[in-house]
Amino acid sequence: MSEEEAGVRARLVAAGVDLVLREGQSAVSLREIARRAGVSHGAPRRYFPTHVDLLSAIAREGFADLTARVERTMHTAGPEPRTRLVALARTYLDFAAAHRGMFELMFRHDLLASGRLRLRETSLPLFTLLTDLVARTPRPSDTPAPLVAGALWANLHGIAQLWAWGSLPLATGVDDDHPVLRAALDAHLGPAQT
Repeated sequence: MSEEEAGVRARLVAAGVDLVLREGQSAVSLREIARRAGVSHGAPRRYFPTHVDLLSAIAREGFADLTARVERTMHTAGPEPRTRLVALARTYLDFAAAHRGMFELMFRHDLLASGRLRLRETSLPLFTLLTDLVARTPRPSDTPAPLVAGALWANLHGIAQLWAWGSLPLATGVDDDHPVLRAALDAHLGPAQT
C-alpha cells in the first residue's frame, strides 16, 4: 500500500471514529465517513472491501483507546492486585459511559464474529490483565482465575449496559455506579480485606 493510500485509509478510519464518538454507532454510514474524510463516496470500498472491514478498523481504534486508558490507570493504581482490579473496572465503566457509541461498536457480535482484523484478539490483552489480577487477588473460592475473570468481565459489561439504559439506577435506587461496582467485585472476589 502506498503512502497516499495509507493516508486515505487512516483518514477514513479517523472520520469513522469521530462520527461514532460524536453521534453513536447507528450514525455510521460509508457515505458520511467519506464526506467527513473529504473523499468520494465510493472511496471507502476501495480501501475496505466491506462495510464490516471499515467498522472493524474503527472498533479496533476503540480497543486501542481503552487499552491505553487502562495502561495509564495501571501506572497510578499501585501494586496491590485488588486496588488495580478496582482501577481497571472503573476505567472500563468510565469508558463505556463516556464513549457509548464506540463501546457498543467494539462489542458488536457481527464484527467480533466476522474475524475481520482479528478484532476479537484485540480485546484479549485486557482480559489477560484482568485474569492476572484476579489470580493474584485473594478470593474465597478455588474457581480458576480465567473463569472468575470471565464472570467479572460479564458483570462489568452488564453494569455498563444496564446503567446506560437507566435500568440499574431505577432498580437499585442509586445515582452512582460505585456501589454496584463494589458489590460486583465483592461477589466475585469476596469482601475486600481491611
